[in-house]
Amino acid sequence: MKSKKKNLPKHQEEEKSAEGTGVQCSRPKSPHGLTTNSHTDKRKTRGARKSTKQVFESYMTFEEVSHGLKRGELIQGQLRINPKKYHEAFIPSPDDTRDIFLDGIVARNRAMNGDIVVVKVLPQEQWKVTVVYIVEKKHSRAATGFLKFLPDKPFAMFSPVDHRVPRINVPLSDCPEDFTTRPGDYANTLFICRITDWAATSNFAEGQLSKTLGQAGEIEPETEGILTEYDVDFSEFPDEVLDCLPKNLPWTIPPEEMSKRRDLRNECIFTIDPATARDLDDALSCKQLPDGNFEVGVHIADVSYFVEEDNTLDTIASRRATSVYLVQKVIPMLPRLLCEDLCSLSPLKNRLTFSVIWKITPEGKILDEWFGRSVIRSCVKLSYDHAQSMIEAPDKMFTAEELPPVDPVHPIDEIHQAVLNLHSIAKNLRAQRFSGGALRLDQMKLSFTLDKETMMPQGCYIYQYRDSNKLVEEFMLLANIATAHHIYRKFPELALLRCHPPPKAKMLDELQELCDQLGINVDLSSAGALHKSLITTLGDDEYSGARKEVLTHMCSRPMQMALYFCTGAVKDERLFKHYALNVPFYTHFTSPIRRYADIIVHRLLASSLSALSSDEVQKQASHCNDKKTVSKRVQELSSELFFGVFVKECGPLDSEAMVMGVLDQSFDVLVLRYGVQKRIYCKSVMALDSFHHRKVGKKSELTLVWTPEDTESAPVEQVISVFTLVEVQLKADNAPMKYSAIMIQFFIRTKSHLPCVIQDFLYCKVYLKCFIQEEFSFVFPYVVSCVNGTSFNLNS
Repeated sequence: MKSKKKNLPKHQEEEKSAEGTGVQCSRPKSPHGLTTNSHTDKRKTRGARKSTKQVFESYMTFEEVSHGLKRGELIQGQLRINPKKYHEAFIPSPDDTRDIFLDGIVARNRAMNGDIVVVKVLPQEQWKVTVVYIVEKKHSRAATGFLKFLPDKPFAMFSPVDHRVPRINVPLSDCPEDFTTRPGDYANTLFICRITDWAATSNFAEGQLSKTLGQAGEIEPETEGILTEYDVDFSEFPDEVLDCLPKNLPWTIPPEEMSKRRDLRNECIFTIDPATARDLDDALSCKQLPDGNFEVGVHIADVSYFVEEDNTLDTIASRRATSVYLVQKVIPMLPRLLCEDLCSLSPLKNRLTFSVIWKITPEGKILDEWFGRSVIRSCVKLSYDHAQSMIEAPDKMFTAEELPPVDPVHPIDEIHQAVLNLHSIAKNLRAQRFSGGALRLDQMKLSFTLDKETMMPQGCYIYQYRDSNKLVEEFMLLANIATAHHIYRKFPELALLRCHPPPKAKMLDELQELCDQLGINVDLSSAGALHKSLITTLGDDEYSGARKEVLTHMCSRPMQMALYFCTGAVKDERLFKHYALNVPFYTHFTSPIRRYADIIVHRLLASSLSALSSDEVQKQASHCNDKKTVSKRVQELSSELFFGVFVKECGPLDSEAMVMGVLDQSFDVLVLRYGVQKRIYCKSVMALDSFHHRKVGKKSELTLVWTPEDTESAPVEQVISVFTLVEVQLKADNAPMKYSAIMIQFFIRTKSHLPCVIQDFLYCKVYLKCFIQEEFSFVFPYVVSCVNGTSFNLNS
């Protein structure tokens, strides 16, 4: 049964921290941000309004929450609201093994997605909770949406696009001047609204319009709406920030700085990046030594030289915490003068770097290691395509016309040989990682080709992860792992590391049960066991490849996000471990142009951090975690936005799809040509007579039934379960940027009585169009057999 739509909620802001049992809660603020007296009981205040019915429970006081947390009567956690079923929300249990369910909007008590909340637990047999306090307001309280005119009301109704955000009453004085007389003119206009209050006595929040974005469905207004909702700072850098940068351009390295660094300018060092990249923050080198071993270097832009601690530039960078990559542009963490010029490891330019240099055997065994500040001069900017060509043609003599400009000091064949040596070593490193228990879950990634002038999508494709990508990845991982060990040894209480918690146990157990029922032999006991299962369990044919894609998505669901943390804030060293990499220590060192965490790590390497406490480093680590999550989600939404435009402009689009999950009235599919996930509702399947849902254990099935036009013929059925292949069509909806997936319908026109069942246990991409042509005229990509067991050779 589908739940009726309800209205969503808001909360009151809090600040200042107090400690319970290993958690923090904050003193509440009023709706306008003013700190209230900690002894004020808000429930008494709100209870005085006897004439108004209270919709939401009043929040507990700061003291009540602190005591409740200490006694274990209350639980603190981050609220997650289901984007597909916005009446469902969850917080993790204290042991992080399962989720605790919050049923309905009232139980959320005006908290919003991402907020840190304190909940009161109902009796365990119900295992449901209600929010009683909001510790930290993570959600921006901004939303994009549409205005609706309400006759005889002093306000308009704002309806957010994101249904997890409540509807908001907006004063008419905030609306366009002619809105009340011509509301229809604004039916397709996107606005940004910010919630200013949400009383416990109202189903609706109150807010103010902050900007008119433009027409819904256009890329730039939609993009600005996404950035604003997720509180991404996309403003131009102020003059105070630019004043922190060198004034005399072109900039040259001061002689006194050169004298402090290892000079590597004569070494054969080069970058390998996407063809369009301009912020080049990592470079590689590899030369063979007389003893047959290699000297391999990873050289990272020394951003910390230009970003001085605690100046205005550093403050802005720490606040942004990460660059945000959209389909059509990048929102940089640092000014472009740094990203694309002073710090970028552009070819034929002297650049400041941090280097890690190893003496390493051809098999990938590390014999020696050096860390330090250096100066390099990249000899060429290779793209992944260039490096891939070199790997695929080891004996070819490349010409200057086939490559970007190359420093004449280093012959092309020297660069080619360095790439081949790096590739050979990387293969050995990769094999060792996975044999040592590492895991990689590669999911399909959609990329776009854009019109250079309009930036509209002209085409899309699944990004191919090739040997050149793997080469770079292996040495970046090696550098990050080496750096983690180095800074932890040097700063055991202050190191900023990155852990990856193990998967959620309950979800993993449920996945194991489902795989067992589906006959898939998957070992989920460890990261390495899972990786081996994904490699060996399924075959190499096209159908097995599709099943592997779906299984990878299924295995990704129990996985948790990797997190930055300060070692001084986590006392148990076992919690430092990175689950997927299966290493005890890991950090981020290799991308300081786009990640602030890397800048902190560089400062640790240079021992240039001021007397920061572990609490301060942990606070910045937590902020980086939040911004990393936001960046990932914004990138996903940008891709969804562009694909929605592509479907509208170029659709309908047909593709094979494989079922990922089955519900009682719908099923989710992975569209194999485009790598997108969509839900298909049974009611949208044309000419469907009926459908039946059945669940045994964790395995769920839908049986779809069609009745032929000839009433004398028996119905045709198709069983939908996980790994069923179907043909789907993606088609634009009436709503801007929205599209739906429908299962391509087949039609039966027969006068004979031939009961048949469409089976999906084999992948036979054949079309029933020649078989008994006078009796059938429909197309469908599955095996057909009579209910009496007779088989038909559809290939003949």
